[in-house]
Amino acid sequence: MLTRRKLIMSAASGTALAGLSGLIPTWAKTAGEGNLGVSAQRQKYFDLKVGKFSVTINGRAGNAIGVNGTMPAPLLRFKEGEEITLDVTNGLGVDTSIHWHGLLVPFQMDGVPGVTYPGIKPGQTFKYKFAVPQAGTYWYHSHSGLQEQSGHYGPIIIDPKDTDPVHYDREYVMVLSDWSFEDPHRIFAKLKSMSGSFNQQKHTAGQVLSGERSLSESAMWGGMRMSSTDISDVTGASYTYLINGRGTADNWNGVARPGERVRLRIINASAMTIFNVRMPGMPMTIVAADGLNVQPLEVDEFQMGVAETYDVIIEPKDENTYAFVAESIDRSGQVVASFGPRAGVRAAPPPLRERPTLTMKDMGMDHAKMGHGDMGDDDMDHANMDHSKMDMGEDDAPDDAPMDHSTMEHSTMDHSKMNHDDMDMNKMNMPAMKTSAPPPLRRGPGVANINMNPISRLDEPGAGLENMPHRVLRYSQLRSLAPKPDTRAPSREIILHLTSNMERYMWSFNGVKFAHVKEAIKMTEGERVRMTLINNTMMPHPIHLHGMFFDLLNGGGDHAPRKHTVIVKPAEKLSYDVTADNVGDWAFHCHLLYHMHAGMMQVVSVLPRPMIDHSKMPVMDHSKMDHSKMDHGNMGGMIK
Repeated sequence: MLTRRKLIMSAASGTALAGLSGLIPTWAKTAGEGNLGVSAQRQKYFDLKVGKFSVTINGRAGNAIGVNGTMPAPLLRFKEGEEITLDVTNGLGVDTSIHWHGLLVPFQMDGVPGVTYPGIKPGQTFKYKFAVPQAGTYWYHSHSGLQEQSGHYGPIIIDPKDTDPVHYDREYVMVLSDWSFEDPHRIFAKLKSMSGSFNQQKHTAGQVLSGERSLSESAMWGGMRMSSTDISDVTGASYTYLINGRGTADNWNGVARPGERVRLRIINASAMTIFNVRMPGMPMTIVAADGLNVQPLEVDEFQMGVAETYDVIIEPKDENTYAFVAESIDRSGQVVASFGPRAGVRAAPPPLRERPTLTMKDMGMDHAKMGHGDMGDDDMDHANMDHSKMDMGEDDAPDDAPMDHSTMEHSTMDHSKMNHDDMDMNKMNMPAMKTSAPPPLRRGPGVANINMNPISRLDEPGAGLENMPHRVLRYSQLRSLAPKPDTRAPSREIILHLTSNMERYMWSFNGVKFAHVKEAIKMTEGERVRMTLINNTMMPHPIHLHGMFFDLLNGGGDHAPRKHTVIVKPAEKLSYDVTADNVGDWAFHCHLLYHMHAGMMQVVSVLPRPMIDHSKMPVMDHSKMDHSKMDHGNMGGMIK
């Protein structure tokens, strides 16, 4: 029987859904609303207006900052190499900006206030104009204040000018994000006053009494004023996790029929959340990472840092309904979408899995002081071992005698399996690679921990995914589809430390937050540089370089994956090579929004190649050359 109360509730619900539908851009609507794939229509001109508007998330009203009144912002789709124009008007009462994440644009168009331009003042319009030499899945977002947290982000698809190597019958864009009804500045204030404000999964005294946790372990973490459950700064205690602007209750759904190849363009546009992405019962084949094609790799789950993008292909074999799950790294929450053979299907959300905890490895403990039985070879820092003093079993030789390689059978050695990317070139008989290291780190207000023995963790899947019974992506598995364009060895190495004081919520590079940095990281146009990152904190950091891609040293050789963002795990040391081919000033920062806001940011300045002053070059005295000995017969081939 339809009562007055039910009629009012039904009307209110219908109004809320209608309002929600109006604020979702066409590309992001569910299959039930007519979106059976992403429109392939491309444009060369875009008119964008940044403003405030109301949104409804899981039936609750909130206020957003976004573009053209939608969250996420409109899809920008254009073709590789085409020049496009974007007029961005600021409808806010404060400055705003748009950064084109991962796009190789001129630095004046990069959209970072205080680095590449002043930003966009209230009421003003800024004209972005550029052409990019790339295709793939990217995104755009504000680089002003904390606007990104409030909804100022949207997707970009650049179609290739030639045939796409990835075949598919249907595609969807999946923009992952974290939404809070709290003002982002209030969230930041809470983190500054008590960094663990949102961690509601802390260990208790009862766990010590029950034997779940040892007293010494508890005391050790307490002495560092850290919690082993402190995986994420902002958690499900404040966040509602979204796919295309919708929570789990809103049920974003897409169509995937048996026999189809469906391309999912997945973008992590969250402010602070690293997601673990999976489709239980449905394998995913990764075909692109950070917009660039990779050799197809079938997995069941992958960890996705803030600002990373992955394109995957799914191929349903039946007409079942499958859940698309994006679970926060700390497992305090998740968002679930649905895929099936028709519009309107709803998958059952799986339960949240057991929370992960930090370990001794995440602390960066000195493994040299531990028994070797407690660690594998991967944990040892071979680069710093003095092999000349090792006893190789030659009982009659003195301890410091060199090894006699003449007795070794080199013909049976398989050098193809050696990871030359990670070899220390400084110790080989090759031109030396100069190293630019910061002054020795000292503990202080901004540096609470110093990692004495950083290790490579590229072959680890990420926190909480170590013992999964299914296939989980590791960075070490990624291989670029095309060979890297620059195969030169780097001429020098720049070492950067990721530093923090979690208790005071201070984040920085080399112990210096961005406001106090006196000099940019300098590179010269055309230079090949190795950048080595050492994480002295107990949290993973997605580190992003503007304006250039880098080649991650993961053992892939000439097919190392080219990326613009990489997760640096706790206590990890990783390296990548970059060619400084884009002149200008480029932001370099942690893409966890509140970490960047607190100071974990730097600027990379690529300086123009110096011009040669020919007037100062010595003049050759041709009168002293013996022309009779020159072979003029070969000169014809030299003239082009």
